[in-house]
Amino acid sequence: MTDYAIGDIQGCYTGLQKILAAVDFDSAQDRLIATGDLVNRGPESLDTLRFCRGLGERFMCVLGNHDLHLLAIAHGVRKPTRYDTLDAVLAAPDRDVLLDWLQQQPLLLDIGDYTLVHAGLPPQWSLKQAHALAAEVSSVLRSPRAAEYFDAMYGNQPACWSEQLSGVERWRCITNYLTRMRRCSSTGVLEFDVKAAQSHALDPATGCAGWFVHPDRKTHQRAIVFGHWAALEGEYGGTHHFPLDTGYAWGGRLRLMNLKDRSYTHLDSD
Repeated sequence: MTDYAIGDIQGCYTGLQKILAAVDFDSAQDRLIATGDLVNRGPESLDTLRFCRGLGERFMCVLGNHDLHLLAIAHGVRKPTRYDTLDAVLAAPDRDVLLDWLQQQPLLLDIGDYTLVHAGLPPQWSLKQAHALAAEVSSVLRSPRAAEYFDAMYGNQPACWSEQLSGVERWRCITNYLTRMRRCSSTGVLEFDVKAAQSHALDPATGCAGWFVHPDRKTHQRAIVFGHWAALEGEYGGTHHFPLDTGYAWGGRLRLMNLKDRSYTHLDSD
């Protein structure tokens, strides 16, 4: 059995099938593990969801911000934007089955020596703390309070974690770290405005850098596999962090990682 981790698919089902064929993926024994954003922007979100769900135990994923956005729309607390490509999912006869399945997915996963998350882990969280906080949000998503969560999910505040946070502000802060974060300070103050690849470097004026740059982050010895930051184009990886979003939906490449030998397979956009 081989575990393959894949970056943001974003509704690019055809590309997903091509890259799986390139590694002779065997759905009877191999496992596909996605770093989130299964849907949106690409043209085949419905096919992607059906395929991933159909793999059963041979598929695992964490939720990304686009997945949560789809669920918020489905719950009626958000309207689609002109950039969204989610109409086929929302109109599908099996929509409720697919969306219920999606909503059950976690925000953080440990697979052997690796931790998978959509965006990243803030410097001030230990791995144990990250799992506990991710589980808090997952519990809300699987509860009757899910609509309340989605209604309050959007927003950039609070910009930093505090144990004193409660209710929807606490959920939003946890969600922003796990599904939207790119840059932050060494104490975890989020900076959302800068997305360019070179911005992973430390800015002395603000103290902000790519979340994985801070040398004193509590998870710096843990191998973390993540997506979300397409502008990195898969660069700036290291011994303990592996960026898998290489911007396939934006004309870049789709990246698949063999977790056993840490090798990458790439598929260029058509």
